[in-house]
Amino acid sequence: MQKNTSIRYADAGVNIDEADRALVSIKRMARSTFGKGVLTDIGSFGAAYALSGFRKPVLVSSADGVGTKLKVAFLTGRHDTVGQCLVNHCVNDIAVQGAAPLFFLDYFSVGKLDAPVAAAVISGIARACRENGCALIGGETAEMPGLYADGEYDLAGFIVGAAERSKLLDGASIAAGDVLLGLPSTGLHTNGYSLARKLLFETAGYRVDSRVPELGCTAGEELLKVHRSYLKPLRALIGAGLLKGAAHITGGGITDNTPRMLPKGLAAAIYTGSWPVLPVFELLKDIGNVPDDDYRRTFNLGIGVILAVGAAHVAKAEAALKKLRQPFYRVGEVMTARRGRGRVEYRPLEQQ
Repeated sequence: MQKNTSIRYADAGVNIDEADRALVSIKRMARSTFGKGVLTDIGSFGAAYALSGFRKPVLVSSADGVGTKLKVAFLTGRHDTVGQCLVNHCVNDIAVQGAAPLFFLDYFSVGKLDAPVAAAVISGIARACRENGCALIGGETAEMPGLYADGEYDLAGFIVGAAERSKLLDGASIAAGDVLLGLPSTGLHTNGYSLARKLLFETAGYRVDSRVPELGCTAGEELLKVHRSYLKPLRALIGAGLLKGAAHITGGGITDNTPRMLPKGLAAAIYTGSWPVLPVFELLKDIGNVPDDDYRRTFNLGIGVILAVGAAHVAKAEAALKKLRQPFYRVGEVMTARRGRGRVEYRPLEQQ
C-alpha cells in the first residue's frame, strides 16, 4: 500500500455524518419526553435526573430487549412499533413491583446506520415514554460494521423507576384464597417469536404480507402488535391499596411467571377456559401440534399480567378496573402448594 493513501473512518464502514443526521431527530424526540426531573440534555456524557416526591424512595430498575420480534420488523420494513414494545415491556416489569417509571435509556446498534430507520425506532420509544410519563433521558446509537447483517439491528432498553418503600409489591401479604385477575394481552407481546416465526413462516409457509383468515389481518400485522402497557391499572390498584402482588407474563408464560410473585409454600390454580385465548395462539398450537406444557411456557395465551387481590377486596378492584375501562378476567386463585405438584396447576373452569 502506498504511504500517501488516506483511509477515513467511513472507509471502515462508520459514517459519522449519518450518525449526526440521526442524532438531530433523536434529540427532538427525546426532549418531547422530558419532565421537570431531567437536568441534562441529550448529548451529555451522563444523564442527570432529580428525584422528588418520595419520602422513602426505593429505586427499581430493569433491562430488556425485543428478541426476535425484530426479525419481523426487518421483513416488513416497519420499525416504529418495536420501540413501543421495548418501553412497555420494561415499564411493566417495574410496575408489577409497585414502581412508577422515571426515566429510560436505549441501546440501538447496527452494522450500517440508516438515519430514517433509526429515527423510526426511536420514535416508537419516545411515543411509549410519553404515554407512560417516562423521560427518554439518554442512550447509545452504535454503528458496528461487520457485526450485523445488512438491514438488521439490535435494540435494548434500560428503565429506572421509584416506589415508596411501604408500597413496594413484594407479594409478602398474598395468602391462600386470594383471587387472581388476568388483564388481556394484545398478542405475543415480545415473547415466543422464535417458535411463532418457525410455525408461521416455515411450517405453514406464510409470508409477512400473507393475509391469515383466522387472524383477520396479515401475519406481519399480527406479529407486530404492540406490547401493552399495564401501568395505569396497576397504579390505580396500588394507590387504592387493593393489590397484593402482580406478575408480568413474559417468557415462561403463566407457568413460570405467576410463581415469581408468590411467597414460599403457595401456588396458583389457573382456570383454563376463564378467558378467551387469542386466535393467534390457537392457530400456532394447531400448526405445530404444540404440547400443552410447551405451549403454556412459550406464549402468554392472551393474558399479559396476573394480579393477586384479597377475596374481600376483589369487588372493589374489579370496580376500579371497570372505571378505567380495563378488561379483566377471574383466571384463578392462590392455594397452598401441594407436594409433588408444580406451583401452577391448570384446572378446567367447569370443574371449579
